[in-house]
Amino acid sequence: MAFVDQAQVELKAGKGGDGIVSFRHEKFVAMGGPFGGDGGHGGSIYLKVDEGLRTLMDFRYNRHFKAQSGGKGGTKGMTGASAEDKVIYVPQGTIVTDADTGEFLGDMVYEGQTLLVARGGRGGRGNIHFATPANPAPELSENGEPGQVRHIKLELRVLADVGLVGFPSAGKSTLLSVVSNAKPKIAAYHFTTINPNIGMVRLPDDRDFVMADLPGLIEGASEGVGLGFQFLRHVERTRVILHLVDMSGIEGQDPYTQYRKILTELAQYDETILERPQIVVATKMDMPDSEGLYEDFVRQVKADSGLKTEPKIMAISAVTHQGVDELLRETADMLDKAPVPESYKLEEETDSDDKLYKYEEKEADISVDWNAELKCWLISGPEVEKLAAMTNLQREATVMRFARQLRHMGVDDKLREAGAKDGDDVRINNTNFVFEYSD
Repeated sequence: MAFVDQAQVELKAGKGGDGIVSFRHEKFVAMGGPFGGDGGHGGSIYLKVDEGLRTLMDFRYNRHFKAQSGGKGGTKGMTGASAEDKVIYVPQGTIVTDADTGEFLGDMVYEGQTLLVARGGRGGRGNIHFATPANPAPELSENGEPGQVRHIKLELRVLADVGLVGFPSAGKSTLLSVVSNAKPKIAAYHFTTINPNIGMVRLPDDRDFVMADLPGLIEGASEGVGLGFQFLRHVERTRVILHLVDMSGIEGQDPYTQYRKILTELAQYDETILERPQIVVATKMDMPDSEGLYEDFVRQVKADSGLKTEPKIMAISAVTHQGVDELLRETADMLDKAPVPESYKLEEETDSDDKLYKYEEKEADISVDWNAELKCWLISGPEVEKLAAMTNLQREATVMRFARQLRHMGVDDKLREAGAKDGDDVRINNTNFVFEYSD
């Protein structure tokens, strides 16, 4: 299965059901009055974490999700059926943002965690709610509120306790295959790994952790060279970094030079990554020239590690298993002391029951513009468009109520200021509703 770690989808929550106009007609019940029920709520759309998912592959071909609308109200004051909410499953580590505004919506890191991403519309009110002493038999009702339409961006950042970084062919996939049941592709050429591989490592003392083999970085990865930039984001989740450096010298590359190049790419992407616990792992110690290169490498790192604290250096050979057990124990010890990433604390910070609600009066966001193509004034704005969508234009009483609401929102004043004259046509944006302006 292809590894997909970014996706953009369109969500459309369900519209609320329409309220109805109905009157009580029963024998021996004089002046029964209004009896029209409310519409049901439209379905909302939620994201939910599923531990069984490892990629956003499901969103490559299915990018549109729609929840059902609520049912219409009934006679005898009966409320229409509310639609079921739609649940979309995502893998752990998915970051959710609004694709249009860039607003951060949530970080999905816990099994079973849910996030409301598109709210369903409320049901419209039936005429039973509009009865007053002055108008005991109203022919007023509301259409259901439109469901929220949203474009969201999903970005998967692999959840792993330990991340393996290093140049291509540094031995990352080989190490992962030796210490876990993961079966990454291993071959004698660069960029064998083109997708992150994840394995569970279990120690004899029953400690365990998740290890991720991240595709090889090269110089310029933070600027988009090679595969590094595409997968650097996955390093952000790891709590401990194992920086693998090839000691074989087969390709004539200096280990210390390779080590510093990787540090440079990590720092250019996110400087805080270098502040995390890190073990420098000298690999391929079974090769003939590895001992001499290792001694020079250790001396150079101790002289200038490029980190704020001197890292621990360990030598291994994944093929002969030399030093592998010691590396795993040291990694587990480091994990026991490593801090939890800030993103994991989001749920804890939002668990408080104390909430402060403040009333802030806001002026309606309404714009009035002359549309030369349609030859009419065009009124736009989220509040006025929502009000128009919830107005039952089939009944004169509701149209008159809509006119009063527009006047209260200041639409008449804005039209007058814009230069509208008696007889000009006025259209509400995104609707077919047109009326004639009269000062």
